[in-house]
Amino acid sequence: MKTQSKSPEELKEAVRKKYSQISEQAKDYNARSCCGAGGESTEVYNIMTDDYSELEGYNADADLGLGCGLPTQFAQINKGDYVIDLGSGAGNDCFVARHETGAEGKVLGIDFAEPMIAKARKNTDKLGFNNVEFRYGDIEELPVTDDVADVVVSNCVLNLVPDKEKVFSEIHRVLKPGGHFSISDIVLEGDLPDALREDAEMYAGCVAGAIQKDTYLGFIKEAGFEDITIQKEKPIEIPEDILSQYLAEDEIAEFNSGGTGIYSITVFARKAGEGKSAKKETVTMLGNANANACEPGSGCC
Repeated sequence: MKTQSKSPEELKEAVRKKYSQISEQAKDYNARSCCGAGGESTEVYNIMTDDYSELEGYNADADLGLGCGLPTQFAQINKGDYVIDLGSGAGNDCFVARHETGAEGKVLGIDFAEPMIAKARKNTDKLGFNNVEFRYGDIEELPVTDDVADVVVSNCVLNLVPDKEKVFSEIHRVLKPGGHFSISDIVLEGDLPDALREDAEMYAGCVAGAIQKDTYLGFIKEAGFEDITIQKEKPIEIPEDILSQYLAEDEIAEFNSGGTGIYSITVFARKAGEGKSAKKETVTMLGNANANACEPGSGCC
């Protein structure tokens, strides 16, 4: 299947179907492939993913081996924050973020593959969290109001989206003034061979949909973000037994010796504004010991 002839909506539908299928695949298979697509390598155990298992809040049932970084590790999440995870899958980054926000914060995961949403909600129920929500939605049109999030995270998802500029615009819209994001994603330096760039499986595998690193960072700046920083960068090597499904032997040699680089980057950027105050407002809950301490006319009763 070729991607060049597909419209943006057809591309998104192909990704939706593929990730619905990937939701039922074993973590080991996903790790040995390019984000669960494009074939399984027998040469390399882990092509893209980083190890989450040492992070507080990690839940093995939510780890499908689909990421290309550890954005929540770099996201500077504080207690009480409202965190949104774009392309939340089975909930892995959301549960790590929830450990950082604590019970007083809120975490919202957004995904457009219904089987992923179902798996994430099942994991949430098992963990007993009442401040982690998973919502069906397209990250090009986030189902969230303006200026609500303190932090946005995402792990190896924006490369799957046809309109990356729109996603960064949406992230800017939903962040509070002074809020920030930490996003791990796949970018390029140089051009992919046509056979890789045009293949739908490699698009779903987070390779064919990747764009040039400078262009990616330019979209972030154009969306209005400040303090743009690459927090981590690592090269991605595609094993030859996967490349051989798309390229002839001489093409593989040319690709490996050429100037094309595939990289995982974790990027931080901040929305302009003063940000939240150091002291958070206290919300009085029904049944709280202070519930009767409300002064008439204060608006809390």
